[in-house]
Amino acid sequence: MADQPNPIAVAVSILRARRVRRPDPSGTGAIESVDLGRILETLRSGGIAMLPDEREGLDGFRDRMQTIDPDSLSRDGALAFWLNLYNAGALAVASDAFDDGATTVLRTPGVFEATWVTIAGEAVSLNDIEHGKIRRFGDPRIHGALVCGSASCPTLRYEPFGENLNEQLDDQMRSFLAGGGAAVDRSAGTLRLSRIFLWYGGDFTRPHRMPTLLPSRKKDLATSVAGWLPDADAKWVVDSSPKVEYAPYDWSLACSIA
Repeated sequence: MADQPNPIAVAVSILRARRVRRPDPSGTGAIESVDLGRILETLRSGGIAMLPDEREGLDGFRDRMQTIDPDSLSRDGALAFWLNLYNAGALAVASDAFDDGATTVLRTPGVFEATWVTIAGEAVSLNDIEHGKIRRFGDPRIHGALVCGSASCPTLRYEPFGENLNEQLDDQMRSFLAGGGAAVDRSAGTLRLSRIFLWYGGDFTRPHRMPTLLPSRKKDLATSVAGWLPDADAKWVVDSSPKVEYAPYDWSLACSIA
């Protein structure tokens, strides 16, 4: 098992991220991310070994995003902007770890707290983007869309987030659960969830309070998650109130795209 993050440091980082400006999109537009799409397509076919070759392209995408004020976009456009920017940064972190021969992104202390980009005059880290920007949109599906360069992360989407954001986020949640984020065992009466739901369960049961550090009741969480399970499993979860368990989280360096 790879290294694990310090939970106290994580909590402090989340609280610190709340100091960044709250997103306030008021426009009607969106941003094309063809350059990021090309990188994702390369990684989809070549895997994590291609990451160092795409490092310059990730920096170029970041630099282009620095010329844009996401508050000038529509709500979906702004959320897609931040999702794509975060995932590009996570790929850059994974690329550096791979290039250094590290077994996990956690081998480089502070990579998620260090400034990654300056947007509309505000310098932000990846943690700032996740907890201070993205989670403030109040949509728990983002937890199936963000990656961290680790084996237990959701699978990175093969295309940038954009025009069909609602459909993309629903698809991401279903794919994440089907790919290991949730496991139904009717004979044992259990629902085994990714540890992401332990850390961020309150976002699913109380999305209006995102970002929240408050834990979620397991029964409420199971009911909330059921909506992205196959119909038969969803009905069983709602009707049976299974015991909820959390799987260990593997921080080993990995990057899968589908």
